[in-house]
Amino acid sequence: MNWLSEVFGVEKPIVGMCHFSALPGDPDYDEVAGLSAVVDRARADLWALQDGGVDAVMFSNEFSLPYLTKVEPITSIAMARVIAELYPDIEVPFGVNVLWDGVASIELAKATDARFVREIFTGVYASDFGLWNTDVGAAARHRRALDAGGVRLLFNIVPEAARYLADRDVADIARSTVFNAKPDGLCVSGLTAGAETDTQVLYRVKEAVGETPVFVNTGVNPANVRDQLAIADGAIVGTFFKVDGKFENPSDRARTAELMQVVADLRRSL
Repeated sequence: MNWLSEVFGVEKPIVGMCHFSALPGDPDYDEVAGLSAVVDRARADLWALQDGGVDAVMFSNEFSLPYLTKVEPITSIAMARVIAELYPDIEVPFGVNVLWDGVASIELAKATDARFVREIFTGVYASDFGLWNTDVGAAARHRRALDAGGVRLLFNIVPEAARYLADRDVADIARSTVFNAKPDGLCVSGLTAGAETDTQVLYRVKEAVGETPVFVNTGVNPANVRDQLAIADGAIVGTFFKVDGKFENPSDRARTAELMQVVADLRRSL
């Protein structure tokens, strides 16, 4: 039994994104409505995803735009409060993602008993958020110091809105990342949230890393999920699950159920 089976209990797991509204300190935070409004929106999204049949959820500060590569403490603190208030309603395995801070993501996972995180742990990038450096050695040691070895780390090696600075092939990046950093899984993305992931890139990454799980990270929908999951070991889905498929909208139970029905049919054929 690999860790995917242990955590998710199904083949080809689908992780639904529960995007938190802007938080204290973020440019778009609603001071009048306060954190209670963030909790209410997140709870509605969580139930839409769970009722629609997702295998897991991932809580993320998606509306903290523009993102920091090292977050202020208030971001993780606010996320921890929101997750704590949602805790009685969570019925599936969950992960966390503090954009774009790998160490903060591990800390939040440890504090909330999350099973996995997704972040940028390796590489140097030119991004919309400036020069984006990482220190996977420090993150790995921090994880060990927190006794958080049970928190699975998903490395996004093709991050949205960023380009790897070195002139390296994506398959080489994937191979060396697995050799040097020993991730629990890799994520392959399109240009932005909701942008379809290039199937050829996904294939080349999976071919390069063998048994290491690979997740398709953006742009999954009912029309392409069969092709994507023919290659990937799982998918992380956000935008399609939203009302009208728009990033800024709440999660939609019917759209979630639509995609999960295609996935259920696919699993029966395996």
